[in-house]
Amino acid sequence: MSAPVPKLEVAGIDSLTLRLFDNIDESNMPWMLAASQRLRASFGDALIDLVPSYTTLLLHYDLERMDLKRMAGMRVRELIAEAFVDLQPASAEGGRCHELPTWYDRSVGPELPLLAQRSGLSEAQVIERHSRHEYQVFAIGFAPGFAFMGLVEEALAAPRLSTPRKRVAAGSVGIAERQTAVYPVVSPGGWNLLGRSPVKLFDHSIDGYSLMQPGDRVRFAPIDHAEFIRLGGDDSPLETPL
Repeated sequence: MSAPVPKLEVAGIDSLTLRLFDNIDESNMPWMLAASQRLRASFGDALIDLVPSYTTLLLHYDLERMDLKRMAGMRVRELIAEAFVDLQPASAEGGRCHELPTWYDRSVGPELPLLAQRSGLSEAQVIERHSRHEYQVFAIGFAPGFAFMGLVEEALAAPRLSTPRKRVAAGSVGIAERQTAVYPVVSPGGWNLLGRSPVKLFDHSIDGYSLMQPGDRVRFAPIDHAEFIRLGGDDSPLETPL
């Protein structure tokens, strides 16, 4: 696969969206990580933030510091072009690998029967298929520490609930289309829930606050109720969507 050529879209007076791909694919991430590293080096202290997503990078830069670079003959688009010269994908093994113990159960994963019915599988098979894959973290968003991961098997893909829940417990594991994620904090949400993890995903004591970062890899490890409680999990049942 050849290096992507970014399409630039204005996102604000001091920001651009770099569209690297048109479709979501696990093979995108090594290129996204490599481009991020190059852009950070090219922009240096003029870079405010760089936010990766499935197919794009949001580039936010300091206008005053860019004025200094323009005086030195370097403009924003030139810096971007420079970053993509002879770009090579980053190692797919570069991110951290996390194993998230997960209690799969109807009481905390009320859509588990629905996912089984939709896929023509048993609930045990749904659990086995969801937990056997190593997922890639594509982006962090929606809520602090909320990692969008994928891609789940097509058989397990399911649309979001037509009526979101007002309250989803922290640690809830869900599926939306071919994405999977864990709710790091209590929040509203409309993903199909199939279990719960006791792992704390957002913590001020963690460097960067979020346990997971784009480029990391995640495996879900099924555990029983006793182990879930031993690890500090909250087994309070969820409310149904209203």
